[in-house]
Amino acid sequence: MLSHMAIAQDTQGVDPAVVVKDTTYWVKEFAAGLNFNQAAFSSNWSNGGVNSIAIGSILSGSADYAKDRWSWDNEVELLYGMVKNDGEDGRKSNDRIFLDSKVGYKLTQKWGAYFSGNFLSQFANGYDFDTEPRTLISSFMSPGYLTTSLGLEYNPNDEFNLRIGPFSPRWTFVTNDEVSANVPNNYGVPIGENVRTEWLALQIFAEWDKDIAENFNIKTRYQMYADYQDLSFKTIDHRLDITMTAKITEIISVTFTSINVYDIDQDPGIQYSQGLALGLLYKVSNKK
Repeated sequence: MLSHMAIAQDTQGVDPAVVVKDTTYWVKEFAAGLNFNQAAFSSNWSNGGVNSIAIGSILSGSADYAKDRWSWDNEVELLYGMVKNDGEDGRKSNDRIFLDSKVGYKLTQKWGAYFSGNFLSQFANGYDFDTEPRTLISSFMSPGYLTTSLGLEYNPNDEFNLRIGPFSPRWTFVTNDEVSANVPNNYGVPIGENVRTEWLALQIFAEWDKDIAENFNIKTRYQMYADYQDLSFKTIDHRLDITMTAKITEIISVTFTSINVYDIDQDPGIQYSQGLALGLLYKVSNKK
């Protein structure tokens, strides 16, 4: 770091109008990806197989502001994919809406206070295809989750962030009456109602976004939610999202996504989904 004397010497004789103060407090990033998979077999193909088409897409972006002790971080992540096998209806292979916004105030170099809100739902209807006819079991805002949180955050570097929110109210929505009729536990929402409110709860939210190599990135997001009024080991919700991206060329990449959920209001077991795709990925950023 330059001393005050060195700075004075460096700027001596320079027109003050030329010395421009940096007012770019925003760091922004946007990414869009599209992948396509197709398989076709002749009618006499001896090894067997099913003609299929699969399409997947991802849109993500962030806009982060930081000045002095204050910060405002915003993130959006949208995923959707479809697969169509010959002789079957089209089915979702991926579907996620995630929005997050956080205001922070730095207390020390690594710790700060924060208030945040995040929203989680899906775009399209989800069905149980093991029944005949198929049964609607989810849709947009059925379920939908809106969580607010107030607490402390640990931010040792630009790659990792941990939030500990001892006061984290959450609202669970099931707005589709057909979903309510088909899902016995109604995602924890009382039968006959559309919203469940949990006022007293703890949320832990952690993100790790790391460039492992020049062309390989891993991003993980972990969320834990515990309602104080119904606190036990089996009622604590856990969710882990993993996205790994390897760039082959400037716009061609391989992407692996994984979603892992434990929520007794949805299912007594662990749920998971994963996808591996080769496709196009366009990314712009003003990160240094």
